[in-house]
Amino acid sequence: MSALRAVLWDMDGTLIDSEEFHWIAWRDTMEKEVFPITHEQFLATFGQRNDSIIKQWLGATASPERIDRIGDEKERLYRGLIREHGIKTLPGVVTWLDRLHETGWLQAIASAAPRENIDAILEALTAKHLFQAIVSAEDVRHGKPDPEVYLTAASRLGVPPARSIVVEDAVAGVEGARRAGMHSIGISRNCEPLPADIVVLSLEDLAPKAFEDLLTNSLPQQRDQEQR
Repeated sequence: MSALRAVLWDMDGTLIDSEEFHWIAWRDTMEKEVFPITHEQFLATFGQRNDSIIKQWLGATASPERIDRIGDEKERLYRGLIREHGIKTLPGVVTWLDRLHETGWLQAIASAAPRENIDAILEALTAKHLFQAIVSAEDVRHGKPDPEVYLTAASRLGVPPARSIVVEDAVAGVEGARRAGMHSIGISRNCEPLPADIVVLSLEDLAPKAFEDLLTNSLPQQRDQEQR
């Protein structure tokens, strides 16, 4: 069994609280399209891929060209907000990123966000050196709960799924981790139920050896499966 181990991080709502910036960018973009959206519509699609979101709002008749144009404009506005105002990590994130890095865990971003957004955020946080792989919307064909983004990230790190832990804040993301054969830690800031192996309100609430223990406690089950 590989000694390598990995943590695959979702980004929005897990590493950073970007909800307000996404809302402003979507709101202003859709107003220009003369298709105003409500905050409830935004929340119902938050975390999904742009093409999926726009199709839900505009219907299946929206042309690929229009979908691309709207998505590009929204992300341009979003990155502008980050560069103008900066962005902060959620509680406990910096501590855990550094701790995992120092103890030999490989780390990757596994996000539905465009690569330019991820780069802008990591630049604002000066945290790019902590991640050995980045998987963005451009790298996969299917969004969460499809496991493709996690399997791609683990493959790029050279770590088996059973040695990988996903950190997520959404049901679709946790389900994607399950389908990938990976463990998961759920961040439920709104106390909404998540079907993860461990669920906390904040990364600050995790036990000091939470990641280590999650893998160690599952090793006997993994060996049994490998021997069958």
